[in-house]
Order: sequence, then structure tokens, then C-alpha cells
Amino acid sequence: MLTLLAVALLVGSFMLSAILTALAKRLAPRIGLVAHPKADRYHRSIIPLGGGIAIFATLATFLIGTMIGVRFLVAPGYLGDLAGRASLDPADFLHRSGELLVILLCAAVLFAVGLRDDKRALGPFVKLIVQFTVAGMAAYFADVRIEFFIESRIVTAVLSALWIVVIVNAFNFLDNMDGASAGIAVIAASVLLTAAAFSGQILVGGLAVVFIGTLLGFLAFNFPPASIFMGDAGSLVVGFFVALLTLRTTYYQQAGSGAWYPVLLPLIAMAVPLYDFTSVTILRISQGKSPFVGDTQHFSHRLRRRGLTDTQTALTLYLATLCTGLGATFLYQVNLAGAILIVIQTILIVTIIGVFESTARNGEPKAENR
Repeated sequence: MLTLLAVALLVGSFMLSAILTALAKRLAPRIGLVAHPKADRYHRSIIPLGGGIAIFATLATFLIGTMIGVRFLVAPGYLGDLAGRASLDPADFLHRSGELLVILLCAAVLFAVGLRDDKRALGPFVKLIVQFTVAGMAAYFADVRIEFFIESRIVTAVLSALWIVVIVNAFNFLDNMDGASAGIAVIAASVLLTAAAFSGQILVGGLAVVFIGTLLGFLAFNFPPASIFMGDAGSLVVGFFVALLTLRTTYYQQAGSGAWYPVLLPLIAMAVPLYDFTSVTILRISQGKSPFVGDTQHFSHRLRRRGLTDTQTALTLYLATLCTGLGATFLYQVNLAGAILIVIQTILIVTIIGVFESTARNGEPKAENR
């Protein structure tokens, strides 16, 4: 039953997202929601920016629809023993519906700010203030936080808010090449779905499935050559939901090995986007530039300048993320020595990326600011 439900959620979210993305592709140019060619982009034509609308609308539809369905259909028993067959506790779900509303509100705020930035650029500090506010709300009021064996709710909320902001900006940074941000988010969410399955977390797993289906529906139009971009309205929401999944997934209590090191899973699964975010930020600061001013110094840009096509660049990013993500899934099954090997493997993969980042072939152009 769970498998059938997961397939239904995946197919349903994929279809709705694809339909809404196709509509956004047609409507966005009419309202001036488009991306013009820039120095930190490789597209040379005007591309619609409405993908973020489709992504948020799909996620919101499924979240609201699920809350309504459980409240008025599943809980009263109108759908028979669906809750029992799906291993879902309606009372627990309804108890947590307030948290889901807070999560949806936080996503809506990020979507609105991103959409405003897509229409007319906002200053980076305005967006950061909003991100920290939203992250703090999600961490404190929706329990989107990780405890790390720390008892203080305030401390864990602050640490979790910082993590949310980092992940949100990491996926915002990744949105610099066709298919990059959405594709890597699909891989990361799939790894987290595996962790949720190990933990027996039905609700988190269901959210991950809907998120994956939503991004795949968008990727049908965003994979190289992209005919639509997600824009900040999409990348901020995508980063928020990835952060949400990392923080709401249980790693330690249900670890098959009974050890603590599965808590490293989100760091290992996110190694590639975190490396890109960290390296580009450090590089820009060392050059005396704002870390939030776009340029062509991302890993994807360097691959592109080495002669790879847009499709090859996207697939290389996916493969690098898969390499770390697959290793992360084994943290539940290995002993300490195995965990150390997985960490070493992740470091080696990131080191290989670093080699590509630091070496330039003759004649490679210097990075340009926007």
C-alpha cells in the first residue's frame, strides 16, 4: 500500500508540476517575468522565469490537499481503513498540521520575495534578513531543527536556522546552469527519502516523494537546453524544502548500526552543493567582491569553459552528487571503519572537484561580474 501511495504521489506531483510549468512558460513573458542574458549565464536568448511559480504551486497544492484530505476524509473514516493500510496516524498528522501550515507560510514568504527579486532585483541584505526570519520561524515554531544531543530549544533553533539559510543560498547559487539546481535537489531528496524509509518516517517520506515529483516535472522543461528557469522564486523554495528534509529526517535513533555517525548523512549528501557555495563565497570575498554578486566562477561554469556542453555539465554535476549521495545511504549499514571510508571517499570526490576548480587551461577567460 505504501508503495502504491508513493507512486501515486510521485506521478501526481510530476504531472501537475509539468502542466503548471508549461502554463508558466507561456504566461511569464506576457508579464515581463523573463531572464535576459547576463555575464554569469550562458544562455544567449530571453528565457521565461516562471518555473518557480509552478514549483511552489505544486508543493502548496499537495500540502493543502493532504491536510484537507486527512482532516475531512481519512480521519472520519470515509475512505475506509486507508490510514491503517498506509501506516498513517490521522491524529498525529492533525496534531502536526499547525507545523505544516507554518512551513507552508515560510515557503510562501520565500516564494514572494524571490518572485519580487525576479521582477526587480532586491538587495542581498534584504533577502538575507527575510531568509533568517523565515528560517527562525521554521526552526522554532515548526520544529524544523536538529537536536545534536543539545537540550536547549533556542540553541538548536539558532543552529538549524543557520543551516537552513546556508542550504537555501547553496541551491540559489546552483541555479546558474540549465538543470543544475533542480537536478541536484532531486538527487539529494532521493538520498533523504532513503533515510526516511530507514527511519520509518511516513510523513517525511511522503513530502520527499512529492518534492521529487515536483522537481522532475519542472526538469522536463529545465534540463538542457532549458526553455524555462525557476528564478529566485523557485531556488529559494527548493533550498528551503531540501533543508526541511535534512532537518526533519531522523538519522540516529533508527540507525541500523546503532551508532551515531548516520547523523553525517546530510553533510555527505550535500557535499557538492556545499562545496560550490563555500568555495565561490571564499573566492569572491578574497577578490574583494560581495559573495552575493553573481559571476562565472562556479564549478559548472568551469566545466563549461573546458569544452563540455550544457548537457554534459549537468550530468557531471549529477554524477558527482550521486557519488557522495550513494555513499551517504550506506551509513546505516556500516561500522565505524566503513563510516570513515565513506567520509574519506567524500573528501576525495570534493578534492577532485577542487582540482577542476583550481586548474585552468590556456586561454580560459577570467570570470566576469554581472
